[in-house]
Amino acid sequence: MTTTTALIEPVTLAGLSLTSPFVMAPMTREHSPGGVPTSEVAAYYRRRAANGVGLIITEGVLVDHPSAGHQRDVPRLTEGAAEAGWRHVTAEVHAAGGRIAAQLWHLGSLFEGDAWTPRTMSGGDFDALSRAYAEAARVAVRAGFDAIEVHAAHGYLLDEFLWPVTNPGGHHRDFPAQVVRAVRAAIPACMPLIVRFSQFKERDYSARIAETPHELGTILEGFRAAGADVLHASQRRFWEPVFDGSDRNLAGWAKHLTGLPSITVGAIGLTRDFARSDRMRELLDRRARGEYDLMALGRVLLGNPAWVKLAEAGRLDEINDYRKEDEEQYS
Repeated sequence: MTTTTALIEPVTLAGLSLTSPFVMAPMTREHSPGGVPTSEVAAYYRRRAANGVGLIITEGVLVDHPSAGHQRDVPRLTEGAAEAGWRHVTAEVHAAGGRIAAQLWHLGSLFEGDAWTPRTMSGGDFDALSRAYAEAARVAVRAGFDAIEVHAAHGYLLDEFLWPVTNPGGHHRDFPAQVVRAVRAAIPACMPLIVRFSQFKERDYSARIAETPHELGTILEGFRAAGADVLHASQRRFWEPVFDGSDRNLAGWAKHLTGLPSITVGAIGLTRDFARSDRMRELLDRRARGEYDLMALGRVLLGNPAWVKLAEAGRLDEINDYRKEDEEQYS
């Protein structure tokens, strides 16, 4: 097969050695009772690492702040039981030859009281939340993670400061970079720090944080200056251009504007014939030209943990098989 040869080959990202250039994108699963990941969660991530995924990025993990999120089964990064649960997860991924990053997450607009009424951040909220992100990062280091990702995309808390619709006056627009700086100071200098960003929001696919390359560059340069090592550019379809006059995708612009390595993601593998299609060739060709460094798979890995390994082997008739064990545990 000419389109997917040598998919599983060693690469290095910000000093971190990976078995392949494929990444598991973060996807909320809500299978961690009381915020504590279980042995089933560890097995879930291990299966992907064992099947050609070089870097696992966890589902969003809530930082330790009352406003971060109210879902009881979304995992957290706190000392004690959650930390021990994550230590088991990282050990399982490492045993399979993979690497794993913890994605730090806050859902957005601060909430307080029983009615969960949103309110505007003010005063000490900024420092308190920066400390919460930093402490979550310290727990992640102790739990054995190989990298940290700060979630600043899709309309959640940090992205709310980047998007003119939720921050029309541009107030505290540097808060996401402040968080990145706090996390950078809390982790070893050699540990890769990834920042995930997007134009689109979960409920507004046409949303944009930047209308021009210059505007985007200003935002991303703030992340780079704050200590980001990698930029994870989330878009709905990786092949779509971002600005007029260039066919670069969002990850391509991130790398072009900052010089940092980037991760692309967006509808990779979602169609049944993707692995034998022109889109697969385009995905690999763009990477070969240096547009981006790693390629993240999302929903396709929920259905088939072995997608990368099957694609490399040319077993395309099996590539969309649904694994019963995952259907039972994570449907």
